[in-house]
Formats: sequence, C-alpha cells, structure tokens
Amino acid sequence: MQKTLLKIYYSFYDYFGPLNWWPGSTPFEIMIGAILTQNTSWKNVEKAISNLQRNKLLQPLELYMIDEKKLACLIKPSGYFNLKAKRLKNFLKYFLENYQGSSKKMFSGNSAKLRNDLLMINGIGQETADSILLYAGNKPFFVVDAYTKRIFSRHHLCAKNDSYSQVQEYFTKNLPRKVELYNEFHAQIVMLGKNICTKKNPKCSICPINYLEK
Repeated sequence: MQKTLLKIYYSFYDYFGPLNWWPGSTPFEIMIGAILTQNTSWKNVEKAISNLQRNKLLQPLELYMIDEKKLACLIKPSGYFNLKAKRLKNFLKYFLENYQGSSKKMFSGNSAKLRNDLLMINGIGQETADSILLYAGNKPFFVVDAYTKRIFSRHHLCAKNDSYSQVQEYFTKNLPRKVELYNEFHAQIVMLGKNICTKKNPKCSICPINYLEK
C-alpha cells in the first residue's frame, strides 16, 4: 500500500510539478486563511486577507480588538462572513490567552495536545486544525478534505462514508511521516480535485492516475 500511495504521489508531482502550498507570508496569516477557507475557494480568501492587510489587521491583538461586525464586513468575500467572524474571534481569544499571540509558543509544545485544544474551539474542525498544524506549524498531520475523499473513493482506496480519521489513518499509516511530503501531497490532491477529478464530468482521460483503473 505504501508503494501504491507513493506511486500516486509521484504521478501527481510529475503531472503538476511542485506546488509549494499553502499561501501565506507568516504562520499567523496561514492560520487565519485556514479558518477563512472553510466552504469557499482560495480566490475568495485572498480577497478577504487583502482587506485585512490594507487595514493593518493581520496582527493577533489588532484583529481580536476590532468590532465583530466590522470584521465580518472586511472578510465578506470569503462567504459566511458573520459566522467566520465569530470563529476568528474564538480562535484569537484562545491564541492570545494561551500563547500571547505567539505562533512560536503555540507550536513549541505537544502537537497532539495542541490539536485537541484546537478542536475544542467552536468553529474549528479536524480539517482546519490539521491545516493549521501542517501549514502554519510544520507538524506532520495529514490534511483530509472533500477532494481527498472524492479522488480516493473513486479509485476504491477508501469508501465514500469513511470518517475523516479513517481516511487520515490510511495516509499516515502508509506514508513516511514527513511534513514536506504531507504538505505537497495535499496540495497535489487539491489541484487534481479542482481541475481534473471534478465533482461532475471528471476528465478521467487525462488523469495522471487513470492507470489504477486498468
């Protein structure tokens, strides 16, 4: 199974090239992006983050102190803006109270405990928590999303009704536990899901892993 997964990874990598994901100039910006990207495209998140940058709000305390309604207005391009404003405030409260707004402090402790703590924050689920850990903290937590389930269930490597933890375990048990690999593999999966293995009318003839069906 490890050989199969690595073959899939290198097929993606050869097809798309290195993607070096996730966008963001600082760990804090990446964490904010991980929350904003829930149920929307990255293009919309970029617009919301750009609004925060223009208003000099990409600092933990400044973002926490801003009025929630004003924050919702600024992140409106990301969709579900009132809900996401609340979720950002919940995360920022935790981040400031426990780590004084320091990403370095946040990621210096036990990663499994941090993941559990993040999951206790209203509005942060497993995908968001793992995105924060992997992309902002450089911790080896494989991120599972809708693209992952779609692609790998279509090739009968997981089931459509498998839980997040089941799909994640499939990857973590069969891949070397390396941040760079987890990072790049997830980015490649997103690229395939967005452009080839689409929800409707997938372009199977040009899929780099269509050999799995032969």
